[in-house]
Amino acid sequence: MSLKKLETLASKLLFKNPYWEYKLDKYTLPGGETGKYHYVHSPGAVMVIPVHDDGTITVVKQFRYLWKKESVEFASGGVKGGDFLLTAKNELAEEAGLAAREWKEVGEFNPFNGATDEICKVYVATGLSAATRPRDASEEFEEIRVTIPELEKLMEDGAIWDGMTLATWVLSRRSVLALLKEKSK
Repeated sequence: MSLKKLETLASKLLFKNPYWEYKLDKYTLPGGETGKYHYVHSPGAVMVIPVHDDGTITVVKQFRYLWKKESVEFASGGVKGGDFLLTAKNELAEEAGLAAREWKEVGEFNPFNGATDEICKVYVATGLSAATRPRDASEEFEEIRVTIPELEKLMEDGAIWDGMTLATWVLSRRSVLALLKEKSK
């Protein structure tokens, strides 16, 4: 059975800030009636898994305002100017103080498909070196280098609770392990 495609009839911008837009669409419901759908439109996001030559991975700890607690995450951020890879490079420098020679896009996902049209692209970065770190006055980071078993233990124990970081690891784990296996040959 094929599900009915829901068609957009009209779209209205309700609010805009530098990071996203809040929109209201009129659309056709499965029965043919008209419905309203509120959502956040985003230009996209990136998450970066920086893998060092020794196989360790850098994650960053930051304070998350809405939850009033610290969160351990992969370097990430909202896309600026429509360029996902450039945003990934900038976020890696800003949050982890790193630059990478090699970049591989390993997947993409929507972090909350009932509320936003955002797509998050996931990159694995290798050939790492220290980078000049641009600072954003609204953010502060602590870098933590972990092994894969340590990373997964942090996830299992709930120390890593950020959904985008968890989804990113699910998408990239196989690629990271294959990369490390290839480097060990």
